[in-house]
Amino acid sequence: MKIGVLKEPSPETRISLLPEHIAILKKWNVEAVIEHGAGYNAAADDDKYVQAGAAVASRSEILGSADVVLSINPLSDADISAVKKAAVVLGVYQPLFNGSMIRNWAEKGITLFSMDMLPRTTRAQSMDVLSSQANIAGYKAVLLAANLFPKYFPMFMTAAGSIPPAKMLILGAGVAGLQAIATGKRLGAVVEVFDTRPAVKEEVMSLGAKFVEVEGAADASKAGGYAVEQTEEFMQRQKAKIAESVAKADIVITTAQIPGKKAPVLITTEMMQAMKNGSVIIDLAAATGGNTELTKNEETVLHQGVKIVGNSRLPSGMPSDASKLYGKNILNFLQLMVTKEGQLNLNFDDDLVKGTCIAYNGAITNERIVQLLTAKS
Repeated sequence: MKIGVLKEPSPETRISLLPEHIAILKKWNVEAVIEHGAGYNAAADDDKYVQAGAAVASRSEILGSADVVLSINPLSDADISAVKKAAVVLGVYQPLFNGSMIRNWAEKGITLFSMDMLPRTTRAQSMDVLSSQANIAGYKAVLLAANLFPKYFPMFMTAAGSIPPAKMLILGAGVAGLQAIATGKRLGAVVEVFDTRPAVKEEVMSLGAKFVEVEGAADASKAGGYAVEQTEEFMQRQKAKIAESVAKADIVITTAQIPGKKAPVLITTEMMQAMKNGSVIIDLAAATGGNTELTKNEETVLHQGVKIVGNSRLPSGMPSDASKLYGKNILNFLQLMVTKEGQLNLNFDDDLVKGTCIAYNGAITNERIVQLLTAKS
């Protein structure tokens, strides 16, 4: 079996596998082929891949010969047309938002696996690319905010006067939010956290942050660790509580997303108008609409002295470690589909393989995607 690793389109700097991952594929009797220059931005040049035992080839050669094609981001239509018949394409394709693209790919007979559809179970933790990359996003969000904020994060007491600590508000205590708490605290900020899931209160407080509670949240215990939609009554109480915290905050980091739906708007323009000049909002949900009314994906908006940074690509700001973690996730997943002889075996009796597969034999196999496309047609 041959696994091909493609170069990601700019501005993506990560790569699906690093040279250190190639040794594992060799033990599995699997051949690895890397596109020319694919790992350059992640500090992995072609020579390092060759030394590790991989081959280096052109994009067209890989697409036409690989049994498994690895690409973090969606392929172009031309690439999909060039993929070898019955090949597997694996990456992070957000199929719940890109239903039309997935349908077109499925009609061309491509077998698709999207790692963001991996069931959130204990067994899947070592393959969870969303968590490994969110961890980096939370860390980088705080560092980005610190660079943009025109004041210190920690408290300083000097002969010239005292500097109060920065006040940070984090909306969403998932993996990214928890890492943002830890990083913000290390830098000396005073941190408040809001999340609709009461179960995360203990984790938040263990990191030294204050948990902002709003009563009446919908039960999210069966949502696999994700947030769920809330009632209108709860949303109004939530809005009032968030507005109070936003007005006091110097830094706001938003991470709230709901699978398959537009990100909830948690910060209105009116709320931002109450913020101090120089305040910074880092919106990690920008790719799915953003948690503020003014968020623009891949852009920084200045509104009455407040910077709103829409950035869902923060893991690319640390491409070497991001690729290291992502690659390990991918290898752990591929292990479910590779025999001892190094052959591909799509075992759909495995709930992780079945849950992550979104297209097979010319049809979309994921029921949620089918329902979404049916509703739109």
